[in-house]
Amino acid sequence: MPTVLVIAARDDWPTDRVVKALTDGGAEVFRMDTAEFPQELTLAGRLDARQGWSGGLTTAHRAVDLADISAVYYRAPNPFDLPVTMSEPERRFAAAQARAGLGGIITALDCRWVSHPAAMSRAEYKPLQLATARTCGLAVPPTLITNSPDAVRTFSGDVGAPIVCKPVATPVFIEDDQLKITYTRRVTEDDLDDLRGIDTTAHLFQAWVDKAYEVRLTAVGDQLLAAEIHAGSDAAHADWRSDYNSLTYRATTVPEPVAEGVRRYLSHLDLRFAAFDFIVSPDGEWTFLEANPCGQWDWIEHKTGLPIADELRGTPA
Repeated sequence: MPTVLVIAARDDWPTDRVVKALTDGGAEVFRMDTAEFPQELTLAGRLDARQGWSGGLTTAHRAVDLADISAVYYRAPNPFDLPVTMSEPERRFAAAQARAGLGGIITALDCRWVSHPAAMSRAEYKPLQLATARTCGLAVPPTLITNSPDAVRTFSGDVGAPIVCKPVATPVFIEDDQLKITYTRRVTEDDLDDLRGIDTTAHLFQAWVDKAYEVRLTAVGDQLLAAEIHAGSDAAHADWRSDYNSLTYRATTVPEPVAEGVRRYLSHLDLRFAAFDFIVSPDGEWTFLEANPCGQWDWIEHKTGLPIADELRGTPA
């Protein structure tokens, strides 16, 4: 029977919504987390001269034939859970074998993907996101990525406007067993006078763009579901993620030139899903900031009623 393979963390509640939408629509679903392999999930894949990969995935409760998988929904599964009796070198070796074996067979499936992990991995790079957005006709802010303090000062003088600093990659890290987040912040004159630490790694700087509000645009196939995000505090005005309690939301429409650029972007990077962030200026211009190929969307659906889970259920190839 045609089956949708769902690969995500077991405790990922947005994926719970997708699974419910799929099953409510009559689809057969096999959900797994890569953390289940190899201790709770068994793989048996076979290829020969007569046919491609055949076999299946099996847990204590369910099984799926690889030939029956018609689509894959992929969203940030957990790492492999290997036996604690392994030494650290053994664990590294076994994880590499699991990634190449289980991951290799799954990514070789010739079916509909939302989205293929190879495409998602490439699309996570912000420099590529910005270059692609510009190529696809979306407005982007002047940007510098550097570890040179002198380059930062030159960039600040060249743009002739305030600049902000933000992480190039994920803003989340763990220190002393505490989850910490690095938010976008405006660079002050005092900062420019003392740029110690810039040389230790790559930093992303952009010209500040005046904003009336921001937009989270969730793209699911050809469907573009957009919500205005209005900041209610100074901190949220710089980075809305820093003060969720101050935010208000409203579903909105997407200007056609922006919609065309977003669809070109998705096609260019072979994505079926992405969460786009835009700044909308007081005069109505949309400026692209980033597009997360595995972005959060559940809270936007909850706040606005946008039918994102239902659209994910019916994402076209």
